[in-house]
Amino acid sequence: MGNRQKFVRIGETNEKIIALVLGGGRGTRLYPLTAERAKPAVPLGGRYRLVDIPLSNCIHSGINRIFVLTQFNSASLHRHINNTYKFDNFSKGFVEILAAELRAESGDWFQGTADAVRKHLREINHLQASQYLILSGDQLYRMDYRTMLETHLKSDADITVAALPVTREQARGFGILKVDGEGRIVEFVEKPNAEADLARLVTPDPVFAEFGLSAEGKPYLGSMGVYLFKPQVLEGILSTEPSWIDFGKDVIPKSLERLRVQSHLFSGYWEDIGTVRSYYETSLQMASPTPNFDFHVDGKPIYSRPRYLPGARIGNATITNSVVCEGTKICDATIIGSVIGIRMVVRCGARIERSVIMGADYYEEERSYRREVPMGIGENCEIVNAIVDKGARIGKNVVIRGSDSLPDSDGDGYAIRDGIVIILKNAVIPDGTRIG
Repeated sequence: MGNRQKFVRIGETNEKIIALVLGGGRGTRLYPLTAERAKPAVPLGGRYRLVDIPLSNCIHSGINRIFVLTQFNSASLHRHINNTYKFDNFSKGFVEILAAELRAESGDWFQGTADAVRKHLREINHLQASQYLILSGDQLYRMDYRTMLETHLKSDADITVAALPVTREQARGFGILKVDGEGRIVEFVEKPNAEADLARLVTPDPVFAEFGLSAEGKPYLGSMGVYLFKPQVLEGILSTEPSWIDFGKDVIPKSLERLRVQSHLFSGYWEDIGTVRSYYETSLQMASPTPNFDFHVDGKPIYSRPRYLPGARIGNATITNSVVCEGTKICDATIIGSVIGIRMVVRCGARIERSVIMGADYYEEERSYRREVPMGIGENCEIVNAIVDKGARIGKNVVIRGSDSLPDSDGDGYAIRDGIVIILKNAVIPDGTRIG
């Protein structure tokens, strides 16, 4: 009977959860991929967007009342969500965009993650949420949030923070938490660098064992930026503490003394897609024979916009360890360890290696490009260690080679970041150009 009561409690609570997906700031670390789009709208895996990850996790967790908070370059994010996430007319589910706006009582934009939620409280608090689930829009992982909800309810926590084991080097880029034997957070330090802090925040092996985990060279617990709040707790903090503008820097560490802040330990794959380098490496790993993250798991696929495109058309090409998406046309080319996005045209003689080719948003009629560089990859091109954004036009005999020895720079239609050459969205690269 007790188990049945717990199941009913979780089920009833789950149905009334409000999920808030944070769209992030300007996305400067991902620039120029964020030059014309919000960070959650950055394409991933050839046919998805970053925001599809938390939204799909919510749907598979039975959470279907979702707000996406955004501030910069939100047009493409709006289009994607409006064209993708449509719930039954008789359900109460929705995915709704809440964009930053100037108001009489607040004359500035979002100042941080917590401030973004604060500025939209009046749009969400009338829905009488059972809990608030706070998510990031730029992370790659698969989680059933009901397991976190169970931890949250079982411990009667005011706030629950999802955490995963990380190495000492990784710890410098995370919010690191220290927990007691019951998983309650007793200390939280955002991006610790001091040796004394790092030594103090090591999680003892018995604590990992208590929760069925093994440190395996990862003796720290890093915050995933995934939080569950009791509604009255979140609304109270945001209403009475105007100087608390960020969850990781302000809300979590400053709540430890007066509130019960619990940890929920996660042991699966997780990646923060926050920089050009992490985006590039994560994308290429998806093209390997054994990717760390699979977009299709039986019963729990990652959802995205249905496009009804034809299958890829490949003529006499050599393709090794790559992802080739629907609607592509590849002619007598060599593709190695790369991702080829939707509607991409790769012309004869091209060689693409360790590169992310995002594809295109539409097909181009042949007659429309007789006098200019056509959309796609031109004949006899060589593209290595690069990211080609959507809609790019790369002419014939172009050589693009990224290298760790290349300094960061900006050029005509391209940029170099972390040794990776990025061809900008809708850029035109003339015949014979050499980059890198």
